[in-house]
Amino acid sequence: MQDAAAEDYGRSWYAATAVDAPERPKLATDIDVDVCVIGGGLAGLTTAREVARLGWSVVVLEEKRVAWSASGRNCGFVLPGFAADILGIVERLGLDQAKKLWALADAGLEYVRMAIDECKMAGVEPRRGWLDVSKVDKGDEMIALVGMLGQEFDASVEGWPTERVREVLRSDRYFHAVYYPNAFHIHPLNYALGLARGAEEAGARIFEHTRALEIDPAGVRKRILTPTALVRANHVVLAGNTLIAALMPQLAETLLPVTSYVAVTEPLGERLGQAIAYSGAVSDSRRANYHYRVVDGDRLMWAGGGGPFARDPRRIAGSFRKAIARTYPQLGDVAIAHAWAGTMGFAVHRMPQIGEISPGLWVASAFAGHGLNTSAIAGNLIARAITENDDTWREFIPYNLVWAGGRLGRVCAQAAFAVRNWQEEIEANLAQRREGLRLTKRAPSPAKAKPDAGGAHPA
Repeated sequence: MQDAAAEDYGRSWYAATAVDAPERPKLATDIDVDVCVIGGGLAGLTTAREVARLGWSVVVLEEKRVAWSASGRNCGFVLPGFAADILGIVERLGLDQAKKLWALADAGLEYVRMAIDECKMAGVEPRRGWLDVSKVDKGDEMIALVGMLGQEFDASVEGWPTERVREVLRSDRYFHAVYYPNAFHIHPLNYALGLARGAEEAGARIFEHTRALEIDPAGVRKRILTPTALVRANHVVLAGNTLIAALMPQLAETLLPVTSYVAVTEPLGERLGQAIAYSGAVSDSRRANYHYRVVDGDRLMWAGGGGPFARDPRRIAGSFRKAIARTYPQLGDVAIAHAWAGTMGFAVHRMPQIGEISPGLWVASAFAGHGLNTSAIAGNLIARAITENDDTWREFIPYNLVWAGGRLGRVCAQAAFAVRNWQEEIEANLAQRREGLRLTKRAPSPAKAKPDAGGAHPA
């Protein structure tokens, strides 16, 4: 990808390895369509593709470039479930409703897999498996979660004991893990570019560098004003996530913007394989720190450090080098080749915002770092609601629009992130100490150690 285009995508490793993509024109003349999608990220592109495949006319308005924001900058994990903890969903909605939502999440994951094949996407490179690893030596919660997901949700899931985890992740910071064999990871920017091409092949029209300035949502035909032309549509889908603030400030106030960071090392050669003998995705925290995977054969992609206030990715990359050295000391001090940031939208309840907020005005946002499968859910449900009057989107009504607290909410969230990370680090260090004490007690005392048969001692 050329430098000018790479600048649009944050000069990330994804931009450096992206497939060629056409720069699409600005909207120059007034247009009438059935559906207008505002935002050319994963949710907007999925919606447009599905609406077009179902035979309706659809246009996408993108302020900059397709997938230039979080959609093309995330870690690329395609996971089951949601950002919200499944036990919390069960507690809030009951088991039957939670099962329905989990099934939708699984369908979103499968949509990504199928779209890659149907659109013959180049450079996406799916790799199977996700390990959700624990840094504490308490397996009861893992056993309960694996049992519930397997028995109640019919999920494909395994519990891995510490020994098996350390066979593939050679770090004494890790204990047991939950393994999801059907999860996978991909190159998200190439996936989004493939979705855009697939949407256009189905009949959608995509306009880049076209900002939606104003929406008049009244009446059957909504009016969307851009700097150069007017769009009239029966339905408008707001898929701009946190970037919708200038257009719909009240909707934006229901989102907490969280900026997360991703870095990719220089090639590490054979030593990376000696430390990480696993090709899938890894998370060692259900919150911000850390998520990683091997890319390009011998590079390590490392992500985390999220918070409501953006920082310089280069400074975060320094903290990543320390975290990698703590986790895998055998790698030594790694060099970082790429470091970038992406801003996600979180709702207070950590569930996606999917549905109709007024007649003909739809929202698809708040994917909370779990966006590859949940944006697929949103695009499919909204497309079918518009074209077929399907009301499955109503399963998300219990998670309605909630004010995120404004700047005070961001300050509180930043403090909560810091406290959680601090607690997690303390718990991880205590777990390592407990293990060290156990090993010390098991080891024979030097005074009681017997010499070998020849009477010699090790050098």
